[in-house]
Amino acid sequence: MECIVTIELGTNAVRVIAFDLRGAVLGTTKGTYPTFHSEADYSEQDPEQIFITMLYVLKNFLTEKIHPSGHTVISICFSASMHSLLMVDKSGTPLGNAITWADNRAREEAQDLKVLSLGRELYESTGTPIHPMSPLVKIAWLAKHERERFNRTHKFLSIKSYVLQQLTSDYVLDYSLASATGLFNIHTHRWEQAALDYAGIVSDKLPELVTVLNSPGKLRHEFKTSLGLDDSVKIIVGSSDGCMATLGGGVWDEGKAIITIEDSGAVRTVGREVVHDSNQRVFNYLLTDNCYVSGGPTNNGGIIFEWYAKQFGDFNGPFDIEHTMQRLINEAAEVSIGADGLIFLPYLLGERAPIWNANARGTFFGINIKHEKKHFVRAVVEGIVYEMYSIGKMLQEYRTINSLTVNGSFASVPLCAKIIANIFRLPVSIGRNPDSIAQGAFLLAATEQGIYKSLDEAARSVVLATTYQPNGEDNKSYQKYFSVFEKLSTKLHSEFEELANLQRQ
Repeated sequence: MECIVTIELGTNAVRVIAFDLRGAVLGTTKGTYPTFHSEADYSEQDPEQIFITMLYVLKNFLTEKIHPSGHTVISICFSASMHSLLMVDKSGTPLGNAITWADNRAREEAQDLKVLSLGRELYESTGTPIHPMSPLVKIAWLAKHERERFNRTHKFLSIKSYVLQQLTSDYVLDYSLASATGLFNIHTHRWEQAALDYAGIVSDKLPELVTVLNSPGKLRHEFKTSLGLDDSVKIIVGSSDGCMATLGGGVWDEGKAIITIEDSGAVRTVGREVVHDSNQRVFNYLLTDNCYVSGGPTNNGGIIFEWYAKQFGDFNGPFDIEHTMQRLINEAAEVSIGADGLIFLPYLLGERAPIWNANARGTFFGINIKHEKKHFVRAVVEGIVYEMYSIGKMLQEYRTINSLTVNGSFASVPLCAKIIANIFRLPVSIGRNPDSIAQGAFLLAATEQGIYKSLDEAARSVVLATTYQPNGEDNKSYQKYFSVFEKLSTKLHSEFEELANLQRQ
């Protein structure tokens, strides 16, 4: 029996899932890797560790699950988190760690560029808001602060480009992931010359641009042998995790949006035209010709709840994080809406949409003598969802949203899904396969194989399994608390900046 394998190169884990050609999940596995924070604004990962983890997990999965069951892999489709930057030399050897989306070291470069007319022009042409997350400003930071490494760089890559090159020898980047770099013109489908000039590089320093359905080349001989695969297996470049989650959630028509909360998070819609936001808050990423995924991302999704669990959870064992997080969720469910007046700003990693403030920091507001640990847990959960709602409100200025689909390990928790339904006052659905990133990668590969005639047909095949209806009275309560959350997020702007300046001294 033939099958399709999807590989997601996520922020903290690689996830491998196999589907039969009808879309049923045959098996799933994952392997984790760390993010290093040598300084408060630094977020880096070891690219070789990511590649080795991916290879190890994939080999074991194929050897133990797929090959023994008689399944034949016909294609492997990739997805990856956005905004990563890795420098390699002429031999393809990494020049240090990869810089992730959460890295804020280039905040000064971003602030300076954003106020220039060039910043607005680049936003309009690339669809990427000016922010330290962007590889565009990361490269500019490197040119200014680490000139020797900048000069030694043969190629500026994403993590996915590096992994694909290791597997196939080709340096490629799909249009979709390229549109998150700040260097790619989403209208002409070429590297944007004004962005290249600002970064101080030429297009030859970047990977070859290809479509999301591109097959860059065959697996190298050593990997075919190790993985037990043959020349007939197609490697599909795929897209970003965000675009794949949108496709896999079946969000393809007017009136629909998807909320993803995994490590980070985002609210996304799909349209045939870009969203023109004069405040430069909305991203517009290209999936295929005339198909744009528009929305806003947050740095502070499930990774913030995991941080809280690690710092303040009760552990029965050293590897008890998932059980600890579930116990904390159960505690949060015991507390009423608004956590008895305790509000949490979840900006531990700075913030992207809608405030686009890399200096923002986490804050508990309203603590009183009666608050217990369970109130703090509830406030953390609600703070993460309030941030998603603030992005949704921003999007609703441009797109009609009548229903929501949620995905990601955090958003799919029933308590979180119910809170989302109540604060948005919209029905919230979870797909039959809640991992819509993998589902999207499968639909992409299945379309390439001719199983679906188009991505439109593929998206409309998604089945939604569970729907939570909103409660009007709960919505009224949440709106009152959200109003305080929203005011705090903007009122503390100068204090956030002052703290950031103190840290730089």
